[in-house]
Amino acid sequence: MTEISLTIETARPEDHQAIEKLHQRAFGPGRFARTAYRIREQAEAAWPIAFVARVGSFLVGSVIMTPIQIGNARALVLGPLTVEPAFEGRGIGRSLLARCELAAREAGYAAILLIGDEPYYGRFGYKRIPMGQITLPGPFDPQRFLLLEIEPGAHKALQGAVKPEA
Repeated sequence: MTEISLTIETARPEDHQAIEKLHQRAFGPGRFARTAYRIREQAEAAWPIAFVARVGSFLVGSVIMTPIQIGNARALVLGPLTVEPAFEGRGIGRSLLARCELAAREAGYAAILLIGDEPYYGRFGYKRIPMGQITLPGPFDPQRFLLLEIEPGAHKALQGAVKPEA
């Protein structure tokens, strides 16, 4: 595998169009039915903690997080995490996830939630959420509903419906 010079940085307003095009290439028109999009219909994405990956000036990955509240606990929904298909398998997703975890910790969030593949995200500490503990808008596969605790024991306080952060 060839070494690449990767930069992870906060997404800028001028990146939004490139991010949308990346999502379009990666997920197609069905992306708007995804749970992360359903949540963002109710709560704004947290652009100060959205990140992009660049190789040179070329945007090769992005991740958006949405602040939510479950009961009194503050959390983030991660997604979508997107990597340009030609750059998959080079650690870009892993780098974006690490930056998200650091940002969530610095901002005082209790946890990060996502809908994704447990074999992939489990390597980074994400664990399956027990069925019925947290409810989301729209359909989702409970086997793919995962959580990364930022605060130890946070999963115990996360019970009920996901709501926009107050």
